[in-house]
Amino acid sequence: MKNIFVVGMDSFNHELLKTLNDGEQYRFISLFDYEEVVNPPGFSYPSMNDLVDRARATFKLFDGTVDGIIGFWDFPTSALVPMIARDAGLAAPTLEAVARCEHKYYARLEQTKAVPDMVPRFQVINPFDEDPAEAVTLDYPFWVKPIKAHSSFLGFHVDGPETLRQCMATTREQISKLGEPFNEFLARVELPPEVEGIDGYHCIAEEIISAGFQCTLEGYCWENQVKVFGVVDSIKSKEKESTFSRYQYPSKLPSEVQARMVVATRELMRQIEYDGGAFNIEFFWNPDTDHIYLLEVNSRVSKSHSPLFLMVDGATNLKVPLDLALGRRPEFPSREGVHPLAGKFMLRYFEDGIIERLPDDNDLARLRELDPEARVVLEASEGMQLSELKLQDSYSYEVAAIFLGAESQKALLDKFEKAKEILGFKIRPLEGETAV
Repeated sequence: MKNIFVVGMDSFNHELLKTLNDGEQYRFISLFDYEEVVNPPGFSYPSMNDLVDRARATFKLFDGTVDGIIGFWDFPTSALVPMIARDAGLAAPTLEAVARCEHKYYARLEQTKAVPDMVPRFQVINPFDEDPAEAVTLDYPFWVKPIKAHSSFLGFHVDGPETLRQCMATTREQISKLGEPFNEFLARVELPPEVEGIDGYHCIAEEIISAGFQCTLEGYCWENQVKVFGVVDSIKSKEKESTFSRYQYPSKLPSEVQARMVVATRELMRQIEYDGGAFNIEFFWNPDTDHIYLLEVNSRVSKSHSPLFLMVDGATNLKVPLDLALGRRPEFPSREGVHPLAGKFMLRYFEDGIIERLPDDNDLARLRELDPEARVVLEASEGMQLSELKLQDSYSYEVAAIFLGAESQKALLDKFEKAKEILGFKIRPLEGETAV
């Protein structure tokens, strides 16, 4: 029996982890509560240094071997896991390599060295400057976001100086939520001169590169070898092009385009000297120009894709960080699942409102009759106002995630429409009319 500590383990992902108990048995133990390190009240994260100390004390008192530590959440978990692992002498990438993924400006500098033709123009912006717009050298419009953020938190489309000033005012009020814990992580990292001083209280502005199709490559690095084990399409919402409506696996992009992305991924991950860890890396492909742009790289697998790999390949992608945490090369199946195609659908609303009804157990049972592999994650509770939801993008509210599999894309989309009907979500707009 291997004892695996999981940062912020929740019931949904625990069930996915338990599917890996085939042949070799694992005991998955939650390290820190989900509500503390992933979704804390008031969006106030504990000190990263305190969490490392608490993990050390937990391991010391644990009656058994500590065989590995894993995580699948965005920051701070993505940085906390290697911090704790290296403190405990467990397998993990170096903190410097993790920083080259997680620090958006540092990452762009490294990407420019490895794949310069795939990197958009970018620059640092200090939201605390008297007038941040005065330092802008990029042409409008562009995207601006914190050096460390996720889920499009504090990400803004900026069409001119006045918009930038308004966005930076909002950013100043909220950037510390992730900026402060990120600075604790950076304090443990040896940074190059060109990055020193550019901390979690800074933003990065980037040329817009979102034309065309977006996808994510999931992979890992082991003994200086870079392996990509899956490509997932990110499909945009018709209402807002900056917002996703679903993730779909496997990718429908041309195989030649995927192959070019794999080559670029290998060059980048070797450039940043990332080893012994999982990653996901996002690209855009513009079919009109045949140009590929690199969006970002994350030092973790994507939890959003975990059920998709299980449905299509026969194992959740959580198997990869599990194997790496145990100090061994991952072995991942291919196309051994029950569905040839799977999707994660994000049920979003684009206007504020009150949640009047969410699915109950009977609704979920009916959904499983439609697809026994279906899964639903609710992001809200009845009676909640949508604007109360945490870590949303700047333009929509995600109420639930619905995971489905099918024989074809048409069948998958039809199944989603049927699933929405079965689940019976009801949102009342603030002006009083009921929306289903």
